[in-house]
Amino acid sequence: MIHKMKAIRKIIGLFMLTVITASFTQCSSAQKLQKKAPTTFGETYYKQWVSGVAQGPSGLNVFIELKDDAIQFDNVYFRGKVAKFEVKPANKLLFIGRFINESTEKTDRIMNSNTTEEYGNKAPEVPLNIPFELAQDECVVSYKSNGKTKYYKLTNLVKKESRDIPMSPQRDNN
Repeated sequence: MIHKMKAIRKIIGLFMLTVITASFTQCSSAQKLQKKAPTTFGETYYKQWVSGVAQGPSGLNVFIELKDDAIQFDNVYFRGKVAKFEVKPANKLLFIGRFINESTEKTDRIMNSNTTEEYGNKAPEVPLNIPFELAQDECVVSYKSNGKTKYYKLTNLVKKESRDIPMSPQRDNN
């Protein structure tokens, strides 16, 4: 009976040690946000867009303008997603993160007891867990400084309306 009690205490002790170790590991892997801005920002905004094709893709573009070229951003985290920044050669101070939602077209899935019949089915998208809690008008940008990846949160991104541009000129019905 005494041996059973000692064994139970050891098991409980190992379990508690595992829980404590796991909680410290989780804290150390969390991304730390920088308090001081790494550069001077210009306009920060986003635009929603839709393709001109029925049931085609849509998405959001995040635009972050810098006042100087002291830093280069890598990624942007926005609304639960992450995108690589793109820089246009015409304006190297404007960073654009493109978040694309796939087509809204319903695709048929083939369900069959013979799995080879299901070959053409597209795998479902698994949502990405980003390491930041963000409001709808907030994003986090990543950049490198002294060989280390750092993160900075931008707040109050403005939603700008995008212009609808038709895919082709309208026909004259006269």
